[in-house]
Amino acid sequence: MTDITIIGGGIVGIATAYELLRRFPGISLEVLEKESQLALHQTGRNSGVIHAGIYYAPGSLKADFCRRGLEATLRFSAEHGIAYEQPGKLLVATSPVEMERLAALEGRARTNGLAVRRVDVAELREIEPNIVGLGALLSPTTGIADYGAIVRRMAALVDELGGQVTCKAEVRNIEERANDVRITLADGSIRTTRHLVVCAGVMADRLAAMCGLGGDFAIVPFKGEYFRLAARHDHVVRHLIYPVPDPALPFLGIHLTRMIGGYVTVGPNAVLSLSREGYGKLAADLRDLRDMARFPGFWRTLRANLSSGLGEAANSAFRHHYLKACQRYCPSLELEDLLPHPPGIRAQAVLRDGTLLHDFLIRNSARTIHICNAPSPAATSAIPIAGHISDRAADAFGLKPEGALSR
Repeated sequence: MTDITIIGGGIVGIATAYELLRRFPGISLEVLEKESQLALHQTGRNSGVIHAGIYYAPGSLKADFCRRGLEATLRFSAEHGIAYEQPGKLLVATSPVEMERLAALEGRARTNGLAVRRVDVAELREIEPNIVGLGALLSPTTGIADYGAIVRRMAALVDELGGQVTCKAEVRNIEERANDVRITLADGSIRTTRHLVVCAGVMADRLAAMCGLGGDFAIVPFKGEYFRLAARHDHVVRHLIYPVPDPALPFLGIHLTRMIGGYVTVGPNAVLSLSREGYGKLAADLRDLRDMARFPGFWRTLRANLSSGLGEAANSAFRHHYLKACQRYCPSLELEDLLPHPPGIRAQAVLRDGTLLHDFLIRNSARTIHICNAPSPAATSAIPIAGHISDRAADAFGLKPEGALSR
């Protein structure tokens, strides 16, 4: 019997474990991760960006978590000797319409308390000679991190604080009872815990349903495909280069990202994935397909985003389509510069009416807390998310600073 069990060994789950043990010493805590290693999915396959929070609606959890998360991620990395950089981000407008959107983004960023400034054509040409555009918005605090290394360090700290991280522990069933929660693993073994926190990423809806908290939303997986630029382009940009997003579309668009390690990637696109955890181009999972087909919100989302979805599919199928998206603001790139790079899959929560959930969705039952939707920038925001979950756990589970726990 543990006091708290956490399902999920990505950055949100591990950060939550670390924060709970720091705040409430003396509790017994175990993290269950179904893979053989931590951070193998969204955490280990994202763009590595530490976002500043330019895009997010003022007053949203996204805006708050991201703003605080940038500082917390930088601080944790510095304190533990984990590589990071702050090259800053340029959102580059390439049309008059995008210049208007840039002005709106600038206003939103300032409302969110972010230090941003406009860059005109002449300055853009000076600071980024390989980038073309009518103007740009500079976010000087945006950075890059090694999120996999952050998770590994946090997991070591969880161990030092008396917690336990168990890999190869896939959850097959959750039974919430009056005095405890019974967890059945794939190998047939049983874990019993007084309270449960679920940070399951692409499996969040299935585990929430086991506790009676699902049904009105489903996770729809979107694959983000990246390319790594040829070595001759390792210094093609000094900043992170982003397009100005279309507010009618759910994702940010293909961007150039300097990575920890000194190389540059382009991506991601956003294509519907036929498997929640299958990364090959033709990967498909029958259960995942069946669950999508049975959920009415999936078809409504598909209809609402059909045009943009077909464009993303063309980018996926034909490298020259992908290249054109990059050449809008970096015309020196050529087809042979696009080298293979591991893709990622984003867990996107969709409501029954087809609405894409853009903010965090966290639900409670009597003995469980479920992070049902943790959209980008969840990696940036992981430390304040962990604080928020710990606050909720303190109230819901009766945690005290000295580690006492109401039974």
